[in-house]
Amino acid sequence: MRLTDASVAIRPRSPWEALDLGVLLARRHAALLMASWALLTLPLFGLLCLLLWDHPGWAILLFWWLKPAFERLPLHILSHALFGDTPTLKQALRAVPGLLKPQLLASLTWRRLSPTRSFDLPVLQLEGLSGQARSQRLVVLGQRDAGAATWLTVVGMHLEMALWLGLISLFYLMLPQQIEMNWSWQSLFEASAGDWLWLEHLSNLLYVLLLILWEPIYVACGFTLYLNRRTALEAWDIELAFRQLRQRLSGVAYALLLGAGLLLVQAPTPAMAASAAQLQPADPLGPDAPRLLKQPLSSQASRHSIEQLLDQPPFQHRETVTRWRLGEEQAEEEPNPDDLKALIDKFLKLAEWWQQLDGIALFFEALLWAALCALIALLIWRYGDWLRAFSGRLGLPARRPKEPPPSQLFGLEVAPDSLPDDVAGEVERLWNEQPRAALGLLYRALLSRLLHDYRLPLKSAYTEAEVLGLVQGLEHAQLSDFSQRLTQHWQNLAYGHRLPPEPLKAELCTDWRGLFEQGARP
Repeated sequence: MRLTDASVAIRPRSPWEALDLGVLLARRHAALLMASWALLTLPLFGLLCLLLWDHPGWAILLFWWLKPAFERLPLHILSHALFGDTPTLKQALRAVPGLLKPQLLASLTWRRLSPTRSFDLPVLQLEGLSGQARSQRLVVLGQRDAGAATWLTVVGMHLEMALWLGLISLFYLMLPQQIEMNWSWQSLFEASAGDWLWLEHLSNLLYVLLLILWEPIYVACGFTLYLNRRTALEAWDIELAFRQLRQRLSGVAYALLLGAGLLLVQAPTPAMAASAAQLQPADPLGPDAPRLLKQPLSSQASRHSIEQLLDQPPFQHRETVTRWRLGEEQAEEEPNPDDLKALIDKFLKLAEWWQQLDGIALFFEALLWAALCALIALLIWRYGDWLRAFSGRLGLPARRPKEPPPSQLFGLEVAPDSLPDDVAGEVERLWNEQPRAALGLLYRALLSRLLHDYRLPLKSAYTEAEVLGLVQGLEHAQLSDFSQRLTQHWQNLAYGHRLPPEPLKAELCTDWRGLFEQGARP
């Protein structure tokens, strides 16, 4: 296996990116994979159908159980094609007997229902491991990508079922109407109806055909998950980078050797080096210094010094932990029958004592009821204004508010005596010359009516939106619509300095008269 010959980029990937790479790899060799799978499985399925013609369910179950044996052929093709040695269809089929020999019985028995089957198969087939070595290898490989391999199997099962049902539905929709009318569904489900066995075999054939498309993708995705895990564990990407670097530097190797030879030619002779060494002063701190040559240091003293060094930070970090405990900790003792009897007696005494607590339970029950009543009273006190505002609509006698209504809202006078008798007529008179004063008069007249006629608990801190929310709570559609249109145009004029359109005057005045001046009251 030469990493430089790989047909895909060797680098660490996330598990889901590795699955995507498997789909792309299967699509690249789709023709060879599908043809080899079909030539291997279709004759065997035909033989099973002939042998078990009266039992089509057993035939498809046996074929499904043999899928791990069939999956070895796509893995053989993909493992060779990955490194540029793609086998032909004839070569791939010739390799089938040799692929089926190792550990076939284990693959079809206790390993058959493994959810990571496609991820574990390369360890068996490509690495040739078995027994304890295989188990240890799978533990190492499955530390990160085993979850993705499990999800691959789960999603694959649902995908197979969905495609199978889809093909059966498509086949049923393509049947001529005359054949469909002659069917008797009761005869289809009768065990003695042997005339309809061909229909079950046909549905089994649809499942076998869809496996020609899906199984190579399933095997390829498990293979790329295996490659991705080995890339991360064995640093294949780093090894590949060094190999590429060596290939680039091999061209300049001769030039480097020539340069090294020229440097050696110009190097000084041993006599010159000795004379130069005599001229250089000795290093007083070097290894040849007298203070280092005359120190008595035994092996025991050096070991003691090393142990003292390792017993200090950063090699050792000691910490004192203090905790609470009840009494002295005692060693576990074997259970004693007398202790069990004493425990039962204590439990019975506890039950008798609990029966004497009826008075305490009654006290706590009364306390809870009192708390509930206090909570209800608090809610009534907190939302008393709301209840008084809507008491008229509920048929309850309305009480007058304790506090007088505010005389100003949003800086506008809302007292009834500050408004003209004919509000709509005054608005029509002021509209052409003073549109701001006209719209402001209409808006504060609306607030006054809501405050005194409809008894809405308006406060000076409320915003226009909160006022509209209270109006909607009255469930008066005409009043709510009028209030929304008037508030919107009043905000456009007050904050945006946009004059209202001329047709708006007649609409607002007409609606005002219909709501407040023709006997319409809440």
